[in-house]
Amino acid sequence: MLKLTDTQTLILNRASARPGNLALPLPEGLHGAAAKMAIGKMIKLGFIEEVDANLRRNEPLWRETGDGHGTTLIATDSGLDAIGIDPVVVRTMAGLRDAKPGAIAAAQRPGTKQAQLIAMLQAPEGASIAEIAEATGWQHHSIRGAISGSLKKKLGLTVTSEKLTERGRVYKLSSS
Repeated sequence: MLKLTDTQTLILNRASARPGNLALPLPEGLHGAAAKMAIGKMIKLGFIEEVDANLRRNEPLWRETGDGHGTTLIATDSGLDAIGIDPVVVRTMAGLRDAKPGAIAAAQRPGTKQAQLIAMLQAPEGASIAEIAEATGWQHHSIRGAISGSLKKKLGLTVTSEKLTERGRVYKLSSS
């Protein structure tokens, strides 16, 4: 497994918390030849990708292309995997509008039970309280509280449920 430098880890962590996984702006003090080398290595490793910048959204520019357009940098799924963040969770967080930044960061921490809960609810078949309890070791009332409090209220996610005869009440994260 490749060992990331502190700079690479910092760039990817910050990108994971930004809309669209934007890797810009770079950390303070990283500019010029050092920035070009660091980003060049990350592009070569497949952790960062250079894409057309959306100037209407005021995305920061990495470089100008000379035709009135420019490029920006985004973290790839491989880059997010390299720092232990599940890209599926990041895509869910990208849909949030009114969430608190601290709550988003907590949900993105890999290996947490909240991240595991989000991943289970994102599955097409969803998850029942019993299935979540088995996977996390939580009590049923704690699961309902996490869905209601953490996911719905703090993170602003839309969680739907339906009652199935074979599995009981099944919860899913809505894609809207």
